[in-house]
Amino acid sequence: MLDAGQLAGVFTGGSLLVGAAARTDLAGPRRAEPLARAQYASLSRLLTLPDPTPVYPTHGAGSFCSASPGAERTTTIGRERACNPLLAAGDEDAFVRALLASSGSFPDYFLWLPERNRRGPATVHSDPFLIPLTAGQVRGLVAEGGQVVDVRPVAVYAAGHIPGSLAIPLRGAFATWLGWLVPDPGIPVIIVAGSDQDLAEVAWQALKVGYENLAGALAGGMAAWEAAGEPAAATPLLAPGQVDPADVIDVRQASEYAAGHLPGAASIELGGLAEAAAGLAGRPVVTMCGHGERAATAASVLERAGHVGVAILQGGPADWADATGRRLETAA
Repeated sequence: MLDAGQLAGVFTGGSLLVGAAARTDLAGPRRAEPLARAQYASLSRLLTLPDPTPVYPTHGAGSFCSASPGAERTTTIGRERACNPLLAAGDEDAFVRALLASSGSFPDYFLWLPERNRRGPATVHSDPFLIPLTAGQVRGLVAEGGQVVDVRPVAVYAAGHIPGSLAIPLRGAFATWLGWLVPDPGIPVIIVAGSDQDLAEVAWQALKVGYENLAGALAGGMAAWEAAGEPAAATPLLAPGQVDPADVIDVRQASEYAAGHLPGAASIELGGLAEAAAGLAGRPVVTMCGHGERAATAASVLERAGHVGVAILQGGPADWADATGRRLETAA
């Protein structure tokens, strides 16, 4: 990018990121190494630019498209040359090993969404509208294979929810977890939301990851569900000082767990919890993450698999350490 003939910055796309580089395994394992070698060549060209050159990547904090994502959105060539651990690799082979080793898990929809993007999504001409559904209609849709997704905040969900519902609190990461945990975009999705939540935002986030089969939203929320005589479930919320770390399943990414976790807590990433649920049968489980949203989702995954005795830890590792005065463990 030039400004009056002077180098004003470089748009690095999905190549050079802040303290990291874009992962190369999202197109499938067979292409991961060849793309990593192409990535090395791309980064080598970028490093020929002057150190003060501003760098503007496309991916920022929390993106599954990056290896070791950080919190900042922009950087400079000089800063990355000095501080980016991937750029410190001695040669191409060392870079490839480091890049591939730093890539965590990612949602399955990443593998099919590119083809859907190439075909093009259905045209949306106005703000999406979720049809109001009665409790009876929701029950019927679930009986036919529909999935209830509860987007309410953690504490409200925990106080009372439809049995078998999937808790994904509405926030910026809603679309990611919807695509990760509802593996078939053809499944009818029924939304349970609070009266103060934006149903159009729920629909927009679902649409942007290819989830177009939105059956509607429960009219009147949980109050209407219970008024119709339908069953409700509740999940205990535990304060940080109330948990036995041996009961804790930490559902954060492996890199987060390694950076600091409760002594004795097990690590099972949220994206892999449904597959691991059978191995947790017959034992008490307290789900935890960094703040509570993923922990609520994890509890709902286990309850949907038939588990009882599941609780949600409010807060994260730092809150537990503050409450108990004990130190966190690091590394796996």
